[in-house]
Amino acid sequence: MTEILTTAAPGQATAIGPGRLILVVGPSGAGKDTLLGLAKAACADDSKIAFPRRVITREASASEENQQVSAGTFREALARGEYAMHWEAHGHCYALSRAIDDEIRAGRTIVANVSRTVIGAMRRAYADVVVVSITAPPNVLAERLAMRRRSSDGRLEARLGRTVEDAAAAPDVTIVNTGSAEYHARQLVRVIKGEKWDDRLES
Repeated sequence: MTEILTTAAPGQATAIGPGRLILVVGPSGAGKDTLLGLAKAACADDSKIAFPRRVITREASASEENQQVSAGTFREALARGEYAMHWEAHGHCYALSRAIDDEIRAGRTIVANVSRTVIGAMRRAYADVVVVSITAPPNVLAERLAMRRRSSDGRLEARLGRTVEDAAAAPDVTIVNTGSAEYHARQLVRVIKGEKWDDRLES
């Protein structure tokens, strides 16, 4: 498997700010899309928070709000420098539009589901990056993947065995998604809004 990324725009000399970039990562089956969907709904009235659509070359599932494009269209946009970041995983290409840079310069918070392989470069490219890892025990991940079983997932063993050896990819916050989706979404929203949360104070 090959994973690639792009970072700064041509001529960019300093980290982009003052807005925040919230990178949500985690293994397949962890429930990232579910929690992000709930968090997006909870933040709908806050104009300073945006959840940009990813550009993808695989078929989008019903639980995702992604922009599906052909591999050729993706390559052409990449050559024109239209992506702030991009990566390849399991034979599919993913990206976020360069438009997020202007949003962050305007002081907004951008929340995105990305690959762990881009974290190191994003920490260098943006002034305020928070990495949220959403995860679950291996048996839970396997059960969830087996239940959803979409054609673009590829081999189950490959997705469960995927690792990234990069110290910069260490998360700032970890959410173990084994309770109710609403509870864990509240945790995510607090991180997005820069608030602190404590498991002992939640129910």
